Amino acid sequence: MREAILRAEVGDDVFGEDPTVRALEAEAARTTGKEAALFVTSGTMSNQLAIALHTRPGDEVIVGDGAHVVFYESGAGAALSGVQFAIAGAGGLFDADAMEERIHPTAHWSPRTSLVCVENTHNRAGGRVFPQADAVAIAERARARGLGVHLDGARLWNASVATGLSVAELAAPFDTVSVCFSKGLGAPVGSALCAPRAWIERARTLRKRWGGGMRQAGILAAGALYALAHHTERLREDHANARRFAEGIAKTPGVSVDLAGVQTNIVNVDLAAPLTAEAVAAAARRRGLAINASGPRRLRAVMHLDVHHDDVDRAVALLSGAVAELRGTR
Repeated sequence: MREAILRAEVGDDVFGEDPTVRALEAEAARTTGKEAALFVTSGTMSNQLAIALHTRPGDEVIVGDGAHVVFYESGAGAALSGVQFAIAGAGGLFDADAMEERIHPTAHWSPRTSLVCVENTHNRAGGRVFPQADAVAIAERARARGLGVHLDGARLWNASVATGLSVAELAAPFDTVSVCFSKGLGAPVGSALCAPRAWIERARTLRKRWGGGMRQAGILAAGALYALAHHTERLREDHANARRFAEGIAKTPGVSVDLAGVQTNIVNVDLAAPLTAEAVAAAARRRGLAINASGPRRLRAVMHLDVHHDDVDRAVALLSGAVAELRGTR
């Protein structure tokens, strides 16, 4: 990947003159089955561009419980687009009925519901795959009610590998799709917003307004192109490593894991009281394991291309040791 970055042909992307960026955008559009794509610095920017395109200030956006656009994007929906969020379902997943329950009636005292966002795979739900039948039904019913539909597909390649469905099939029900190259695919920087061509031209203006216009961005796009060509099928290794980690750590006293929910590369590790996630994470870091708290008693472990088979067993041993230390059993 670094060699590809070194050899990248570049130009001024603000003027649309970077051939490597153009090649990446064409490939992202082709892969997702959309007319066009826009290379951006992050999944947050891609999601927020989509929200801005779909809404106007004062609108409400329906999302799943724990959605990335709510939890991990610094309040950007409110700050940049002036929207608020309504939560449908529980645990990150929801169906068309749950979505429809959150649509406001048309009245001057109600916010206008204008957009539904689906996240696939769902980060806080432990990398769970959003059921495609529900995605299709949500999109159909949303359009019947005049709502737009956006897919936060930061880990869409993981969902594709897990389900056997192509990225284009998973993206088909949605008007706009965000995909990320710097998660499991391992590129250093970047995401793409994929949408109809006219929408992408509007997004290009917003990207510039928000400070996201880049010059010789081909050095970044080259890494993403390399990742698309070489790192998609290997995501299966991450899924296998997540399963191995989950089954290993679940044997630790004071720890529980929903093994049925381990579908891709993320494992949620739940701790029994009085253990706290922050304390266990700190103890694990002292032992050499980097793991973060994602709730008062929940840790999140993520597998990626820098985590190898042997690392998984070591991670289980280190985390088990941290838990035992705090439980006073070691």
